[in-house]
Amino acid sequence: MKKLYFFALSLYATTAFAQTDALKALVAKKADAMQPKLVTWRRDLHEHPELGNQETRTAGIIAAHLKALGLEVKTGVAKTGVVGLLKGGKPGPVVALRADMDGLPVTERVDVPFASKVKTTYNNAEVGVMHACGHDTHVAMLMGVAEVLSSMKADLHGTVKFIFQPAEEGAPFGEEGGAELMVKEGVLQNPKVDAIFGLHINAQTEVGKITYRPGGTMAAVNDLQITVKGRQAHGAYPWSSIDPVVVSAQIINNLQTIVSRNLNVTENAGVVTIGAINGGNRSNIIPEQVVMLGTIRALSAADEKMMIERVKIIATKTAEAAGATAEVKIPLSVHYPVTYNDPTLTEKMLPTLQATAGAANLVLKPPVTGAEDFSFYQEKVPGLFFFLGGMPKGQDPLKTAAHHTPDFYIDESGFSLGVKALCNLTLDYMAGKGK
Repeated sequence: MKKLYFFALSLYATTAFAQTDALKALVAKKADAMQPKLVTWRRDLHEHPELGNQETRTAGIIAAHLKALGLEVKTGVAKTGVVGLLKGGKPGPVVALRADMDGLPVTERVDVPFASKVKTTYNNAEVGVMHACGHDTHVAMLMGVAEVLSSMKADLHGTVKFIFQPAEEGAPFGEEGGAELMVKEGVLQNPKVDAIFGLHINAQTEVGKITYRPGGTMAAVNDLQITVKGRQAHGAYPWSSIDPVVVSAQIINNLQTIVSRNLNVTENAGVVTIGAINGGNRSNIIPEQVVMLGTIRALSAADEKMMIERVKIIATKTAEAAGATAEVKIPLSVHYPVTYNDPTLTEKMLPTLQATAGAANLVLKPPVTGAEDFSFYQEKVPGLFFFLGGMPKGQDPLKTAAHHTPDFYIDESGFSLGVKALCNLTLDYMAGKGK
């Protein structure tokens, strides 16, 4: 009886995989055919970018598209987010796919017909708005994935939850937003998500390639504020002061020992950066206080905890040694956990990415100290986040414009590969290859 059971199970699995392979062949055909449509969507979104928690036009386009495909659609999730639910014709797991929607306060310099001319007020200053990180491409590709998978709804072994997320770059000061708020509002529940996949376009990776890393792939981020308080005095009589400027300089120097002396750099990288220091207003007045702003980046939860503790101890004790005080706030306003690719899930899904992009085009990458709030989903369910090439072939990645800059540029020819990758990951996971 046991042999018969395992034979039946093996036959079922073989049949399911064969059906999945047939669907993936259809995915390839449909994704290639919709490449012009992906470019059209992307260019429209690029020309009309919106900042975090303000993506009303973008959300309207997405919601209309998902409704036209027959999906169950929720709007207003985490302020402007959109969630579409595609229920397959057969029972199976729930797979979530995510794209972020927001632009950045950057004035575009790229000479393309669809360049953004949008202006807005940000931090009390007029600025341009630009999709300077490629979120417009993410939205276009996930809209394409929704269209492809909807066309084979009857053959899907499970449910797909399409998450279009606002404010990945951070909510406006004083507001909640992004993945953290989506999770808080239950986006991974009803139905409960079993696994989540996401991609990010990369302007320094050649088009046609996919890069990935198991474990910590992007850093945890915490912004920080250190307020050093001393005693004000005339600049000609420094012995009457407790000089917060000198103390701040000592703190900045001492903070550099965290990475060089406390972090095991053979295991993970890390960053402690002070990006702003403000104090005083005259050359001959020693001020009463100095305020510093900075960021901490870590690639494991243990490193993150250690680095935060060391910043606090170094700042307070350095100040104390000089007779001053230091107040440390970590995080000040932003905290993202490590973007952590579940190692088991990553290993199981690598054959899918290899078959989709070609083995030579799937590249193991070093971790990066940039951050991504996709990490909030990965705290709750196993997730895989990978990078899709967007650099024109033959260019030098060291000379191409970086993300978050006015000259950021994406080669659009790789969009169909992104659609194929997300579709195939979904199909293979549903067929049991990711479990």
